[in-house]
Amino acid sequence: MTGAEATGFLYPFIEAEKRDASDLVAALARSAQAKMRDSTALRRATVASSAATLARLAGTMAARFATGGRLFAFGNGGSATDAESAVALFRDPPWGRALPALSLVEDRAVLTALANDVGFDLVFSRQLMAHARRGDMALGISTSGDSTNVRVALAEGRRRGMLTIGLCGYGGGAMLDDPVIDVCLVVDSDSVHRIQETQDALVLHLWAALQHHLESGTAEPEETP
Repeated sequence: MTGAEATGFLYPFIEAEKRDASDLVAALARSAQAKMRDSTALRRATVASSAATLARLAGTMAARFATGGRLFAFGNGGSATDAESAVALFRDPPWGRALPALSLVEDRAVLTALANDVGFDLVFSRQLMAHARRGDMALGISTSGDSTNVRVALAEGRRRGMLTIGLCGYGGGAMLDDPVIDVCLVVDSDSVHRIQETQDALVLHLWAALQHHLESGTAEPEETP
């Protein structure tokens, strides 16, 4: 094998010259353990620092669901799969009440038609124009916080009277101070992998708190968290 591999930055200890399998396995184990420690620490710190915001947001969302509101989630790449996971959690929960939710990345025909006909920046906003109404909720996920089509969709959601929620990393990017976003949950990391793992944890905690509100009947009156 000649030249450095494109994935060398992920596992710099894997080299063409290495022939000792036990050393390689030990290095892989140490790398995995370090990543697990980093991920656990980031998840715990982010959930703790976001606890008050998550609690208020859960109450507001519970009130909207109780009056017929629906959740729309969207993102690109890994954030698209995270949006689908969030929707699956709300729509088909392991316990608690099933809630109306839709992933704007699940319909390939709609997604590719919009990308081809009107441009990729509008693939989510056009779907909100077709389906969303006042009282619904928009969850836009972006690891960088700079995804144009996510921000355009959140702006459309605000125009339509939706509760707009941003989930991002890298200090928040452009989404952090975007006035069209009612609540922005930020993961303070520059690792895409750790950001997405922590975003999943934030969604899970939000969902659990929301279910508690619905079960106990303590949904907050409508207000911006």
